[in-house]
Amino acid sequence: MIWTKIKRVIKSGTISFIRNGSVSVASTLVMTVTLSVIASLLFVGALLQSTLEGIRSQVDINVYFERSVTEAQALALLSDIELREDVSSASYTSPEQALENFRLRHEGNELIMGALEEVGSNPLEASINIRAIDPSSYQDIAEFIQQENVSGDVAQGVKKISYLENKTAIDTLSRIIDSSEKLGIIVALFFMIISILITFNTVRLAIYVSKDEIAVMRLVGASERYIKGPFVVIGVLYGFLSSLVTLIIFYPITYWLGPMTLNLGTGLNIFNYYLGNFIQIALIVISFGIILGIISSWLAVKKYIKV
Repeated sequence: MIWTKIKRVIKSGTISFIRNGSVSVASTLVMTVTLSVIASLLFVGALLQSTLEGIRSQVDINVYFERSVTEAQALALLSDIELREDVSSASYTSPEQALENFRLRHEGNELIMGALEEVGSNPLEASINIRAIDPSSYQDIAEFIQQENVSGDVAQGVKKISYLENKTAIDTLSRIIDSSEKLGIIVALFFMIISILITFNTVRLAIYVSKDEIAVMRLVGASERYIKGPFVVIGVLYGFLSSLVTLIIFYPITYWLGPMTLNLGTGLNIFNYYLGNFIQIALIVISFGIILGIISSWLAVKKYIKV
């Protein structure tokens, strides 16, 4: 009995969807625009995250040691730094390795190489390069190193911490990350509300076409669920078809924008991202479309339930 009712509801909704062809097409197109906005937020979020990760990976601090500090003392401080949960990576560079790296960077510059030969001895100090998981943690890390410099293993052996030189870039990056996250949430909520309002009114238009049929069903004693059922099916069809159209549209769009997004320095080809995450994107778009169609249809039909 239940399955019979479900089949009737699905059949009635499908027939109504096909019969009201122009309204169905219009509703599908409007929902396609809505889902396109939502899908765009996914791609913009991916581009922004990739860009921020690229900037994040370039921000670091260096700890330079006095020549009196032994390698054992420097490595002891390195071990303490690596134990911190906010540190992504830390590496030690000896004076000899620093000199070798310097030679490699400037091997084509005769003036610099000549000046280095004039100096004779190695003028470079040992150092530790530190990358934090979150750029906002660099101040805490710098303060920790300063404390270690006073009473820790290195005991006044730290010559300089490059945090102050990088502080402006680090603070700017932290503000960008915080602001982008807040802005993304606000924009997403805004478009979700707009999407619900647009879809609600579009689905209500389709229901308005059948308001007389709804009134008759209500008068003969049909339950609210049975009346709403076909229109919920219509909403599901709107959402599903709009999702498919949206996914198809974004294939050529991302293909065209792919090289451009990569050349902009985001570190991400949006077309490759689309293909690589197609299943996740499709599930999000289809799920949102269907849920949006169901909720909008369920709410919109209430107006014509009471006779």
